[in-house]
Amino acid sequence: MDIQTGFNWLIEQQLLLSILFCGFILLERFGLKTLGARFVYKLAWLMPAALVIANLPNAIKPLQNSNISHYLITPNQPFIHEMGISWALMYVLITAGLLIASSITHTRFVKSLQLTELTHFNHTLTTSAKTYISQHVATPMVVGIFQSKLVLPSDYNTQFDKATLALILEHENVHIKRKDNLTNAFMLLPTILLWFNPLAWFCYASMRRLQELTCDERVLANKTTHQHILYSKALVNCAAATPAGLMAYSHYGDKKTMLQRLTNIKHSGSSSRLAKGGLLLVAASMLSTLAIAEQPQAEGAKEEHISPIIRIEPRYPAQAAKKGISGSVVLKYDIAANGRTKNISVIQSKPSGIFDKSAKEALAQWEYKTSKTGFNDVLVQLDFAINSEVAHTDLIERIKVSH
Repeated sequence: MDIQTGFNWLIEQQLLLSILFCGFILLERFGLKTLGARFVYKLAWLMPAALVIANLPNAIKPLQNSNISHYLITPNQPFIHEMGISWALMYVLITAGLLIASSITHTRFVKSLQLTELTHFNHTLTTSAKTYISQHVATPMVVGIFQSKLVLPSDYNTQFDKATLALILEHENVHIKRKDNLTNAFMLLPTILLWFNPLAWFCYASMRRLQELTCDERVLANKTTHQHILYSKALVNCAAATPAGLMAYSHYGDKKTMLQRLTNIKHSGSSSRLAKGGLLLVAASMLSTLAIAEQPQAEGAKEEHISPIIRIEPRYPAQAAKKGISGSVVLKYDIAANGRTKNISVIQSKPSGIFDKSAKEALAQWEYKTSKTGFNDVLVQLDFAINSEVAHTDLIERIKVSH
């Protein structure tokens, strides 16, 4: 997949992704009391699942024979359209800059902590992570993406009593066991790839808040009321001193986030099984709808004639031309509402694999007139002919590509 094709695909996914982001953000904001933080946090997996289902390759979908003669593509003189390429290149440059900037930020942050390993530590950790102290942190935190390090403020002995420190360390242990920093890095990557969509950043922030809420729930499971109170007080103290801008590292959050966490602690265990079951049924229904959404056009559209307004002819493979090889490739694809081609797959080729890449690369650059809903399962046959011996297929349009 070249840069232009990848950029086109990413833009075409924005409506679906925006809907998914909005749904997740709303659940995080208003559904925690009914559904519970852990349940909502797990629902994040529905987003990549929906994206995969919505983009199932045409090669594994049944071929609808009734579509073959519906959409004819007539030859036009090709002309080059370069505007889209510049947008794709600009996107790549900005994305690369953000990735580099985030990497440098985290590296500098870790170096600025000036960590000193704490060899004699009275509290026992249930993980293999090493413990460090730093004069540049005011609250405990876990740093490191692949190798977790527990960092404590240098005055942790006077800042926390033993009971409070034990609860805070249990909180950090949950982050370490779950490898939350690595999870955060994986979540940050697609967020940066979608830097132009503000909903992606809001969704990332929602997932980070949910991560802390689920951590709180694990720590307080089977704890006494007194321990709940101690833990809540510790969270408030930590939130008042926590630094901002730690993109991948777990931290206690701002005052607004802390209020949400305290509220969740108060209502912990009050989620509704009925609400969870109902939401799962709705989610399953939506995923099923996505899986079967790309259906043939309505009967009234059978006679509509569609032609590319921009058609880039494939390059004849040099080796095939040198050896005098002719052949054909039958492609199946969709036309988006904006006129771009997508979901391109090879249905049949002869000889197999010789002309497939060239045909797909060219078709990815074709453009059509914009429409309300686009077109699904369009078929075209590209004939690569050194001579006149080209197979005939009456149901599929054939565009002769001469060397």
